[in-house]
Amino acid sequence: MTFPRLIIAGTQSGVGKTTVTLAILAALRQRGRRVQPFKVGPDFIDSGHHTAVTGRPSRNLDGWMLGESVNREIFVRAAAEADISIIEGMMGLFDGSSPVSDTGSTAELAKQLAAPVLLVIDGSAMARSAAAMASGYAKFDPDVHVAGVLFNRVAGEGHYRLLKEAVEAETDLAVVGYLKPDPAVTVPDRHLGLVTAIEEGSTELYDRLAKAAAETIDVDRVEALAHGAGHLASLPSPPHLRGRGWVGGSVRIGVAYDPAFGFYYQDNLDLLKAEGAEIVNFSPLRDRALPDVAMLYLGGGYPELHGPALSENVGMRQAIRAFAERGGVIYAECGGMMYLTQAIRDFEGRAHDMVGLFPAEAVMKKADLTLGYRTVELSRDCLLGAAGMMARGHEFHYSTLIPRGSLQYACAISDARGSSRGQDGLVTGRVLALYTHVHFASRPQLAAALVDAASRATSRVSASQTGV
Repeated sequence: MTFPRLIIAGTQSGVGKTTVTLAILAALRQRGRRVQPFKVGPDFIDSGHHTAVTGRPSRNLDGWMLGESVNREIFVRAAAEADISIIEGMMGLFDGSSPVSDTGSTAELAKQLAAPVLLVIDGSAMARSAAAMASGYAKFDPDVHVAGVLFNRVAGEGHYRLLKEAVEAETDLAVVGYLKPDPAVTVPDRHLGLVTAIEEGSTELYDRLAKAAAETIDVDRVEALAHGAGHLASLPSPPHLRGRGWVGGSVRIGVAYDPAFGFYYQDNLDLLKAEGAEIVNFSPLRDRALPDVAMLYLGGGYPELHGPALSENVGMRQAIRAFAERGGVIYAECGGMMYLTQAIRDFEGRAHDMVGLFPAEAVMKKADLTLGYRTVELSRDCLLGAAGMMARGHEFHYSTLIPRGSLQYACAISDARGSSRGQDGLVTGRVLALYTHVHFASRPQLAAALVDAASRATSRVSASQTGV
């Protein structure tokens, strides 16, 4: 099958590939294209911006967490009804979970999807050296098709002509344009990455990016690169994903979604729906009561930036605690886990009361970054399944859990090299809270286990109400 597709990759982190990606997505959307966005790696924030620009859910693809067959299945399913797919890479093109192979890298995804690569180079302080850089990246791995170059942070047309002439003299790469260094088209940054799309709250930034792309990027040529991707050979769908309806059902799951909690893999939500869940969004920041649901899913986000508001919403905190105490099912990740502790202590050392299901504080420390891939192995039966079940995910946080009492854990975790990273998965009653963001497509039985637990909780409530 042919799916017009293009990977936008950087020479390294920080070259502005997200800005470039958003500009191209916005320009294509303004042309009336149905654009399907993807993000290589475990990032949630870039994906949120993709979704806001295109109106289509962005999906994460990851060689280490998911593997080729699952990545292909996710890509084909999402791209099937789109005119063009744009895939934003992560870090540098060849950076991944290993320094000596392409595992977990954008380059690995380019091979898995047989997708051409548009290389983003920071052109701000170079001229002919750009040709050496472009040539090196294009030749480093013959199985990765670097098809074109786009320069970021270029002062103007004169500088761009120097860069373009240098690259075209030494390579056969298409040089498709540039973007100027302009704060008006830059998404603000902070400790975990960019400001989220939920907080951005308007389309003004994306409109400015579309205008910038139209002025200095040859969007026709970008589309031509994508349409030159050619045939994508079919692979058998993974058995655990084959034949799913993807339509949802009658088990209602409340998903926390607001500026404090917004980090979810789209395919996690889809897998829950495929198992019979109906997703009901609610806001721990603004809502005073819970919706009528059988389970709560508290994702990651920035609860530390909203500590006072979360603390002051006593009604919601009490509602969640009462939900847990009467046997309600709660699954939480990272920021959601922090919210379920006794308090979050922010970067200034101020403590904000939280739900209090676990006797611990989540303490923010700028020097204590935890980052990396994780294999999760269940060490006891819990909401996700039986002891021994394994899945893959990712950790990224600046908080440290400080116990204020006895804590029980349900998981052992290890990093991408197999080294132990200790325990994860706080558990109490029918509540499970991990620092790790687990990708359910790495082990879709997890979604089935969660929906089954929620369904059984609903049955218990119904039985108690009817006196059975």
